[in-house]
Amino acid sequence: MIAMFNAFEITMTRAQALSCSQPGHDAAPDIERLLTDPRIARQVRKLDSAALRAELDEWGAWNDAELADHQANIRRILWIAAGNIREGGSA
Repeated sequence: MIAMFNAFEITMTRAQALSCSQPGHDAAPDIERLLTDPRIARQVRKLDSAALRAELDEWGAWNDAELADHQANIRRILWIAAGNIREGGSA
C-alpha cells in the first residue's frame, strides 16, 4: 500500500501499517522493526532531508530543533504513513 506525500511516497504492506499505527500503542518498537525491512530501508535512504523536513513541518507538530534530526524525521514519517494507510487514505 502507498502513502503519498508532497515530494515522495512510502510503500508498506497493510500488515506493517497496522503494526505501526495501533491506537493507544507505543509505535516506537514497531517502527524500529519496520526499519529492518530491506524494502523500507531502501525507501528511507532515498528520502531527501529537506523534503522530509518540509513535509513534517506542514503537520505543525514539531519545532525547528526537532525537525533538524533526520533519523527522528524518518521515524515520524513512517508512523504517519502507517496511520494514513491504516485509515485507508494518503497524506
